Amino acid sequence: MWRRLIYHPEVNYALRQTLVLCLPVGIGLLLGNLQLGLLFSLVPACCNIAGLDTPHKRFFKRLIVGGTLFATSSLIMQLLLLYTAVPLPIILMVMALLLGVTAEISALHARLLPASLIAAIFTLSMAGNMPIWKPMVLYVSGTIWYGVFNWFWFWMWREQPLRETLSLLYRQLAEYCEAKYGMLTQHADPETALPPLLARQQKAVDLITICYQQLHMLSANQQNGYKHLLRSFQIALDLQEHISVSLHQPAEVQKLVAKSHAEAVIRWNAQTIAARLRVLADDILYHRYPQRFTMEKQIEALEKIARQNPDNPVGQFCHYHFSRIARVLRIQRPLYARDLMEDRQRRLPLWAALKSYLSLKSAALRNAARLGVMLTIASLFGAFLHLPKPYWILMTVMFVTQNGYGATRVRILHRSAGTIAGLAIAGIALHFHFPQSIALAAMLVITLVSYLFIRQSYGWATIGFTVTAVYTLQLLTLSAEQFIVPRLIDTLLGCLIAFGGMVWLWPQWQSGLLRQNAHDALEKDQDAIRLILSNDPEPTPLAWQRMKVNQAHNALFNSLNQAMQEPGFNSHYLADMKLWVTHSQFIVEHINAMTTLAREHNMLTPDLAQRYLQSCEIALQRCQQRLQYDGPGETQDANILDPLEGLPSGPLSTMEQHLQRILGHLSTMHTISSVAWRQRPHHGIWLNRLRRSD
Repeated sequence: MWRRLIYHPEVNYALRQTLVLCLPVGIGLLLGNLQLGLLFSLVPACCNIAGLDTPHKRFFKRLIVGGTLFATSSLIMQLLLLYTAVPLPIILMVMALLLGVTAEISALHARLLPASLIAAIFTLSMAGNMPIWKPMVLYVSGTIWYGVFNWFWFWMWREQPLRETLSLLYRQLAEYCEAKYGMLTQHADPETALPPLLARQQKAVDLITICYQQLHMLSANQQNGYKHLLRSFQIALDLQEHISVSLHQPAEVQKLVAKSHAEAVIRWNAQTIAARLRVLADDILYHRYPQRFTMEKQIEALEKIARQNPDNPVGQFCHYHFSRIARVLRIQRPLYARDLMEDRQRRLPLWAALKSYLSLKSAALRNAARLGVMLTIASLFGAFLHLPKPYWILMTVMFVTQNGYGATRVRILHRSAGTIAGLAIAGIALHFHFPQSIALAAMLVITLVSYLFIRQSYGWATIGFTVTAVYTLQLLTLSAEQFIVPRLIDTLLGCLIAFGGMVWLWPQWQSGLLRQNAHDALEKDQDAIRLILSNDPEPTPLAWQRMKVNQAHNALFNSLNQAMQEPGFNSHYLADMKLWVTHSQFIVEHINAMTTLAREHNMLTPDLAQRYLQSCEIALQRCQQRLQYDGPGETQDANILDPLEGLPSGPLSTMEQHLQRILGHLSTMHTISSVAWRQRPHHGIWLNRLRRSD
């Protein structure tokens, strides 16, 4: 019982965040300086947004950089406000543009921009009420406390972050396997059956990407303590490879189901695998040794169906992949030894990042300018409302602004609704005049409960945080009731400004980025097919290239999902793109299956492999050229050979069947593109007549 409590991801996270916030308050209460303890608890908010609690091989270096930026932002804000006549809007704009270069260094460094701006906004509320050095010391000491506490916490649960991700990955693979093979007769129409499977496949690949990033950040390959988790991750890669292969043969599936009880047997196998994966997910999360496992009866029943229907490829297909999944789950070792290639993303040195940042094409520059303009507008609204320090509007803008339109819209809705409910609850509670001890105990419980829900429902967590924020003001000023209505107005203003900024200030519409992501996905497909059809493909590059294909397709799928939530999109264009992405997913699944065959040396003759490679490259070239030009497709493709010319007909090997289906999907994708690109929405400068790579 205690394992399920202490190792549960939400409980572990809530305990860590609550203790790092509330211990300084408790120490301040014991020392008779509660106000300083409450102010000290503001610093972890900056550290959380900056991602300084992310386990990393450069953990303390990132803490030093973060604490230095917080203190520097605080100093600049106070000096410019107290000793110069520089208006607040200009200060915020300049700080946003200066700190924006962090996003060019790496994605993790990019989180330092909003965190440093929030540190400056917190300082705005304290400027003039205490000496200049005091907020700086507060930020430095608070960051040190935050770093030491989290280092100690991760030292006690060294492997827990990776365990949580692996557990989620195994659960997602279980859901994907159960959904894909549970009801085969429902998969006859890909337009209705595939989107739910795509969403599950996307989540699995996203979790695999997170695992790669965590392994790279922790240098886990060089630490003996992570060996069993590395083995679990490699097992998950094998499972994903065999679960996410293409079974899109509706006619053959229907024939097999009509002639035998194959559907029940395949569902039995899938449910057995899914149940075992859920057990392994709990074993990984709660530090338990896995029990013995076998599914011989299920595999024998599947083998019998494949033997009774030798002319139907579905039976052999399922037996081949399920038997290998069963072997992995039985021996609890990966099918082959692979070296996990580290994440190829590198952080840029400061000077190189600065050079890239000073370009009008820089996404980091646009994001920093967007934040700067939104903060400028928020400060001007504060001046219009005669607010000397409009810190609440500014903080709301920072808290609700996310990377994309859809995420920002959801955060705004949760923030505004949670704030209204929290202020109403706090306003009622203030009339009861609870003693300080009861108020602090209630704040502790509310903080813990809020952190239990924050990763699942930001709106419910906002209710709790709003109540604790009001009571913090009450303990600091003894007059929190007069802040309730102004804070509500400030929150709604901040949400409106953030929404307007994401819609009108240089938005990066995902519907406009679909073409670039589609081109990247085709390029990764081409690289994978070249590697698979090479003379002697090595297992490690094969596995890494397969994951890059899956990740590129996921980027395209994410863009499509976000584009469908954007205002004013072209429904016909996105419907065509949804079909295009569906066929792209089939290609990904065929590449997954071909990777397995290539690793087991189920290869074509060199001459036949070369002919198929040329045909695939011709088909991919046609699709890529159709993505590059807005004009009619016929003029651009007139001089390109037919990719199906010169290929063998008649009985085909398994590898040839996959390649033939890939060519068929590419032909359909080219036809769809000829219609889709001409009716797509034009969102400003992100689409040109010729696609220009950055």
